[in-house]
Amino acid sequence: MKKYKLNDLTTKEYRDLLSRPAINFEKIFEVVGPILNDIKKNGVKAAKRYAKKFDGLEGDDLQVANKEFADAENNLDKKIKTALKDAAMNIEKFHLNQKPKGFEVETVKGVKCSREFRAIDNAGIYIPGGSAVLPSTMLMLAIPAQIAGCKRVVAVSPVKNNKVNDPLLYAAKLCGVNEFYKVGGAQAIGLLAYGDVSIPKVNKIFGPGNQFVTAAKLLVSTDPEGCAIDMIAGPSEVLIIADEDADASFVAADLLSQAEHGSDSQAILISDSAEKIDEINAELYIQLKALPRKELAEKSISNSFSLLVNDLDEAIEFSNNYAPEHLILNISNGADIKDKIQNAGSVFIGNYSPESAGDYASGTNHSLPTSGFAKSFGGVTVESFMKSITFQTLTKEGLSDISGTIETLAETEGLSAHKNAVSIRLKNG
Repeated sequence: MKKYKLNDLTTKEYRDLLSRPAINFEKIFEVVGPILNDIKKNGVKAAKRYAKKFDGLEGDDLQVANKEFADAENNLDKKIKTALKDAAMNIEKFHLNQKPKGFEVETVKGVKCSREFRAIDNAGIYIPGGSAVLPSTMLMLAIPAQIAGCKRVVAVSPVKNNKVNDPLLYAAKLCGVNEFYKVGGAQAIGLLAYGDVSIPKVNKIFGPGNQFVTAAKLLVSTDPEGCAIDMIAGPSEVLIIADEDADASFVAADLLSQAEHGSDSQAILISDSAEKIDEINAELYIQLKALPRKELAEKSISNSFSLLVNDLDEAIEFSNNYAPEHLILNISNGADIKDKIQNAGSVFIGNYSPESAGDYASGTNHSLPTSGFAKSFGGVTVESFMKSITFQTLTKEGLSDISGTIETLAETEGLSAHKNAVSIRLKNG
């Protein structure tokens, strides 16, 4: 892990530490674009072809059959099923409180305006199938979709050895997701966004993925014939602020839990204690030796860094500028400084609040903004699967009351028909 001191940094070096690894989307678009266009034109037929080529799908059955769901449940260890059920219960409990409420206000007498929420009709969920399949992501996306009231929730994920991961299928069934297709990568995004006669398209796609998936989501979100997406997801990241009282073994474990996601994961340590940074670094390499995903974690740690600051205010300032996906406050007064946190996807406060808790079972959502987007976006919520509609009802008296304002502004903008739509009602109504 690279080591820096805040006092030694130039302005440029400080900004460089805030930056994320650049992704050359231009080159990736050259690969992904033709795949999407093919699926847009040829639908399921093209999606199957790419699923066979890139995912190793055998046969022509793209949709997961009822028997496959049943087999997954029968094959799965009881301990795993219990863990998924317990996690689902906590996630549901937290997200039930997120369902937005509408309101009505009479802005002036005779002019009533209201806002109401409606669920997205068709939601698509993408679950990656790379080095780690994530049934927890199914829970994080399908549960808020169900709470929102989506009529149709469609899941996609690539096969491994010609089958979808058993825990993932069980998690889908647990959440009431019965429409599941064995396809991954850009081809899965194309199938969700464009569909065909047999598989209707979705209105919005949720879920993380590699660079090809992210590029495909970007392209379909800018295509009028495509669909909306949840967010642009980059490599996962954690920033940990640790003071002299932090347990080095806890902090090292948190850094490594982030690093094992992949070699491009970002793990950052900030402390006002040089001794604590050294202690954590030593512990890192002790724990690293025992990890099954040691090589991935090691690459990530070698690309990550620690930053020595003068005090915790400087640490918080850096964190707010960085806007991490995950922020861990392993400091003695974490709860007291919560109000100073301006930009972060999800925050973990105290010695016994590891990121793993939020990843799986505390109840909060782990689908969070990366790459600094926490400055302007939050994570996935129930409202992410909904949209708001505004309504207005005006009486003749109400329209008359605000007619002067409308007509004056319409004239100011040179839109005579807008003015006339009011004038004719008051004259002839």
